[in-house]
Amino acid sequence: MYGYMGKILRVNLSNGTITEEFPDDETLKMFLGGAGLATKYLFEEVKKGIDPLSSENKLIFMTGPMTGTSAPSTGRYSVVAKSPLTGFWGHANSGGFWGRDFKRSGFDGVIFEGVSEKPVYLVTDEGKVELRDATHLWGKNTSETTRLIKEELGEKFNVACIGIGGEKLVKYAAIMNDADEPNWGRAAGRCGLGAVMGSKKLKAITSRGTAKVTVSDKVKYKEEARKRFDWVNQSLLKMTLEVFGTSAMLDLVNEKGGFPTRNFQTGQFKEAEKINGEAINDNILVKRKACFACPIHCGRVSEIKSGPYTSKGEGPEYESLCSLGSMCDIDNLEAITYAHFLCNEYGLDTISAGATIAFAMECFEKGILTDTDGLEIKFGDADVMLDLVQRIGKREGKLGDLLAEGTKAISEKLGQDSDRFAMHVKGLELPAYDSRAAKITGLGFATANRGGDHMSSFIEGPTFLSMPFVLVDGDLSDDLEATPADSRILKDYEDAFGVFDSIGGCKFMGMVLTGEDWATLIETLFGFEFSEDDFRKTGERIFNLQRAYNIREGLTRADDTLPKRLLEEPMPEGPAKGHTVDLEPLLDAYYANRGWDNDGKPTPEKLTDLGLDWLISEIP
Repeated sequence: MYGYMGKILRVNLSNGTITEEFPDDETLKMFLGGAGLATKYLFEEVKKGIDPLSSENKLIFMTGPMTGTSAPSTGRYSVVAKSPLTGFWGHANSGGFWGRDFKRSGFDGVIFEGVSEKPVYLVTDEGKVELRDATHLWGKNTSETTRLIKEELGEKFNVACIGIGGEKLVKYAAIMNDADEPNWGRAAGRCGLGAVMGSKKLKAITSRGTAKVTVSDKVKYKEEARKRFDWVNQSLLKMTLEVFGTSAMLDLVNEKGGFPTRNFQTGQFKEAEKINGEAINDNILVKRKACFACPIHCGRVSEIKSGPYTSKGEGPEYESLCSLGSMCDIDNLEAITYAHFLCNEYGLDTISAGATIAFAMECFEKGILTDTDGLEIKFGDADVMLDLVQRIGKREGKLGDLLAEGTKAISEKLGQDSDRFAMHVKGLELPAYDSRAAKITGLGFATANRGGDHMSSFIEGPTFLSMPFVLVDGDLSDDLEATPADSRILKDYEDAFGVFDSIGGCKFMGMVLTGEDWATLIETLFGFEFSEDDFRKTGERIFNLQRAYNIREGLTRADDTLPKRLLEEPMPEGPAKGHTVDLEPLLDAYYANRGWDNDGKPTPEKLTDLGLDWLISEIP
């Protein structure tokens, strides 16, 4: 089938065997690739109730049919496993160039099962594959691991690896790729899949290849891709993100009162101008960077030339500026940037790391967290924040070991009503948007299959920025007055963006190009009819499969909720002053629009309509 290399690797780490397989065309048409296809493997092959860090979990890397093609920003890959952070469906996605290089090495994906007796890394090279000893790499950070592998194999190899955080099984450890220099790299960051990789003693996957992705009509596909590429090049999105990167959102979100500060105690950071996009450009920006086939160049390369935080690397992104900045009440841009760099080196999700530190700071100030290895954990202390990042990355001491577990586990251990301000959904720490200032984001966080997730629908940023998506029809109501009708629009977003995670595309492209644009590209790639309706139904099918996995693992309506702080504590200041999130009416409407019952379970009729009738007997 066009768009695929036609091979998925299955690597049994327990006995070192490597085999090749590939699904039938009907399965590919239904789930495409990436997160969609990987989730089907996870559902069918991983038993209910397993420990995410046991040998029974499977770690699945999967590219999409568009990965490595000429369509705009199609270099991404997905990683899927049962999440050690949430206990539910785990998914991480990353850009850069590794997805392209892995696919061009001759493979669409790889399924890791079992546990190796010693550290290993996988090499895929021009259609050949082997496991190599990684004992000498164990204990190394991500950039050093990348450097050493390149010294062994050659500069043309690209590396996806874990750092010390993954080895130490930090529950929100990331998988880093393209970490060619210290503090550089793109992250498959969320859900702790770096810890799953570490539990299997798998240090890295390194790939080199020149194979071409097959396309049904090369001339037409190139023409259609170039047309979309040009549209993005002329867009406001490009102009904004190329100048300021993702930090372009910071001032507007802060102005609307939705920029989480002091662990979501408020939604306005009074020192925002010290850490915003303009501050980055004026003080630390070195150059701009793009992922494979991307016209935007939203990546930042920053340098701190002197002082205690002297360093150079990739970032910081908007989310890091919040989690390691305003969430911890820190306005020192150099310290935030250095913390971001440290997370890259240890291999940690910056969102969860910063949110966990902010939660610990509030627990300390409230007298709930007292055993801190003698450390004063107070809001506003940049050096303490940096110290904690390193303790977490190494699981150093009682405190580092505790914080490596994430906010949900910490609050369960500490008790004393700390769950009220443990800012997570389903165990996944919330990103940088306070739902009291934009209600629909709260519904999005509550219903996202992997937990507190801003990328499931990617509705949060444009909601705050008043930048409408073109992927769906319909307008959201006022930010502060979300209506049940908005739940249908959220559902449409979730379905559409599930396709991006399955084809290997970047969701920023959904802010410029329509569902029809992407359906046309997919149709031209595959060589068979694929309409905009097919685009949306495919996304809905994938979303419902993910939901079914979670239900099988015990998820109920009670898990589709928000932290009590957002539901019960009125915003103390700003445009959203006095507001909380009234979630239940939105949830009722959302379930109805999804064709789910009142507990959030897909009905047999809905599953049958999506071609998922085989799930009816699989979920309780």
